[in-house]
Amino acid sequence: MNITETINQIQPLDQVSMQASRERQDQLTKPAGSLGRLEELSIQLAGIQGKALPTLKEKVIITMAGDHGVVAEGVSAYPQEVTPQMVLNFLRGGAAINALARHVGARVVVVDMGIAAEIEDVSGILIRRRVGSGTMNLTQGPAMKREQAEESIQSGIEIALTEISRGADILGTGDMGIGNTTPSAAIAACILGHDPEIIVGRGTGVDDDGLARKVNAVKRGLKINKPKSEDGLDVLAKVGGFEIGGLAGVMLGAASKRTPVMVDGFISTAAAMIAVTIAPECRPYLISAHRSKEKGHALMLEWLGLKPLLDFDLRLGEGTGAALGISMAEAACKVLSEMATFGEAGVSGKENK
Repeated sequence: MNITETINQIQPLDQVSMQASRERQDQLTKPAGSLGRLEELSIQLAGIQGKALPTLKEKVIITMAGDHGVVAEGVSAYPQEVTPQMVLNFLRGGAAINALARHVGARVVVVDMGIAAEIEDVSGILIRRRVGSGTMNLTQGPAMKREQAEESIQSGIEIALTEISRGADILGTGDMGIGNTTPSAAIAACILGHDPEIIVGRGTGVDDDGLARKVNAVKRGLKINKPKSEDGLDVLAKVGGFEIGGLAGVMLGAASKRTPVMVDGFISTAAAMIAVTIAPECRPYLISAHRSKEKGHALMLEWLGLKPLLDFDLRLGEGTGAALGISMAEAACKVLSEMATFGEAGVSGKENK
């Protein structure tokens, strides 16, 4: 399916299933509302899946990688060679995302959306959807062509649909790309209409001089490219990244198939902003896993209307927060389906006085 066809298939959440889930929550052996966000999450998942008792059995985290020309501006504490090195680490199963995915019983799908170096597929599982060998330097012109932005989103849609056809009933998003907090901050600053200084954070841990270079890079990128905040493809093309576009596509594809998306941190949230700008209908299918330590993340979540499940000061990416969020989502489903009702347990309900 192309982007337009995908968007046309996105439907509102199933209100009948949500009401049935809500009514069951009120009958479970606990004071109404006492499990807080777990109850809210189970009801959202019921609406997404279109069934009163949602289930999450096949969990997949899609970690997309790409490089960025803006690293030439000194915006990262790490060299660009780390991108392919870390992707190899993902493929060998040695990264944080691999450990946390194993912990929650999720499979990790690694996608090369546009790494600057060639990677040997040491495991035979790397998906190659290269849009280019890294983006251009956004301080000197558009990060990519509009056609490349469309291609990145289309690739994300196709990967999401493939994983869902294989049985995935929740997708988590993850990223890898040295320098990618800079385009993510540029996306956020553009769509939010905020000064970059409010959004730009330290990313991988740049010092004060590095932070100043990042702020300056975002300001220059926005000034020279003038992205149109209401046009998600324009924003992505002018100041985005291939992996960011891919993740936006994953979100659109998942929404078109009534599949929840657990959104990771800063970079994934920038992708969510692109996806929602292109198709506001996908917003109810998104779940924020956590509030990142990255400076502007809370403002981005507020714009999206997403309330994060966790606040652990995470700033790694990869899909690590998404893995933890998937664990919370699975817990929400199990509480709803496995707890007894007052009637089933023979427990007296709340007295009406």
